[in-house]
Order: sequence, then structure tokens, then C-alpha cells
Amino acid sequence: MAKVFAYQLPQAKNKSLKEVKNEPKPRLRVEKAAPETPYISRFSFANEDLPAGDRRVEKKLRKTLTAHSYGKLQTNLLHIKAARWFPVIEPILAAYRIPNDFKYIVLVESGLKVGISPKGAAGIWQFMPQTARSYGLKVNRHVDERHNLRKSTVAACKYIRELYSIFDNWTLVAAAYNVGDVKLMRQIHRQNQDNYYKMRLNRETGAYVYKLISMKQILEDPVRYGYNKNKSLLAMNND
Repeated sequence: MAKVFAYQLPQAKNKSLKEVKNEPKPRLRVEKAAPETPYISRFSFANEDLPAGDRRVEKKLRKTLTAHSYGKLQTNLLHIKAARWFPVIEPILAAYRIPNDFKYIVLVESGLKVGISPKGAAGIWQFMPQTARSYGLKVNRHVDERHNLRKSTVAACKYIRELYSIFDNWTLVAAAYNVGDVKLMRQIHRQNQDNYYKMRLNRETGAYVYKLISMKQILEDPVRYGYNKNKSLLAMNND
């Protein structure tokens, strides 16, 4: 005859009120919230970070991004031109070992305007005639290769590489592209400062890199800044 075994759960010990009161209270583990990522750390130019914790730089960047939102510019022309120009520009930049972010110079320089500037600069890289000739472009009454996308980009890359040999810093190279190497070097010596974001420069040059970063942001994340991906842009990307 099989034996039947009954298993009983152990009974909890009856505790007195005094014992319950004297028991140590369990410690609640409070998870610390992860520190918020600083706003400025989301942005960079040519893999060079902006100075963290600098409120003046952050304020200036926010202001520039707002100025380049769709509500201010109200055009998708930038995206259309980028779709046409970037496939030509990007491999040339790579061949000259220049950071890809330099492609945004053409949008800042000539993305929203056409023709020759009042000072005589022309083409998507906005070369002055003498500068263009010094980097191998033909500029005369019959031919102006500043308007040739491929040739002018090669010339721009030669110029940018030369600037890098002087400054050894891509952010300063971008600033020098705008103001010229001699003028920028003069300010570096005068201010004893070679950090672009901490220098006091003329209004246009002081805003130049911020504009490049803004162009980069609205091209990489157009929806955040009020732009929509339109059919013309998609069509050009598929060509």
C-alpha cells in the first residue's frame, strides 16, 4: 500500500508588535536619472567639437539655427541644390582628405543666390578671379571655370588643403576661407587666441562656422527645422 506524504509549508513566526517596530526598514533604491546631454554636444564641425559649457556659443548657435529654419527662409531650394551638387563634391573632398562637412560651404556661399557678388566673386565656391587663376581655373572674357562644378571644386580643395597646412585646424580653415588666411592669422596673433569660438571676429566671419553647422543640421534633419522632403529632391537623389 502506497504511503501518502503530506508536505506542509512552514508557518510564519508570529511576531510581537514590539519586534515588528524594531525591525530595520528596507532601503528603497532610488535610480539616479542619467545626466542630460548638453545641448551643444549634439553639434560639431569637421569632427571638431564646440566648446562645452560655453553659454555664449550655445546662444549664438541656437540663434543661427532659428534663422535657418523653414519659417525664416521659406524655401526648399537648399535641398534641391544639395541633391544636385553634393554627389559631385563629396568624392572630390574625400580624394583630397578634406572633411565632408566642407561641402556646406557652397550652400552658405551661393546656395541662396546666383551670379557674381558685388566684390567680383563667382561660382558655387565664390572665388575671386585672381584666386581662381592661382588654383588652376581659367577666368577671362571667353571662359569662366568658376562656374564649372567639378573644376571649381578641385580648385577649392587645393585652397582648403593649403589653408590647413597653415592653421592645422579645420574650424579655423573654414573661417579663413571666409576672411582670408592673412587677416585671420593677424587676429590670432593680436588676440593671442586660436580657438575660433572664443575669438572676436568681424560679424560675417564670426557667424560663418555657425552657418555651416546650421546648413548641416537642416540638410541632415530637415523635418526638425520645418522643412519637408519634397518630390524634386527625392527624384534628384535617384538620378
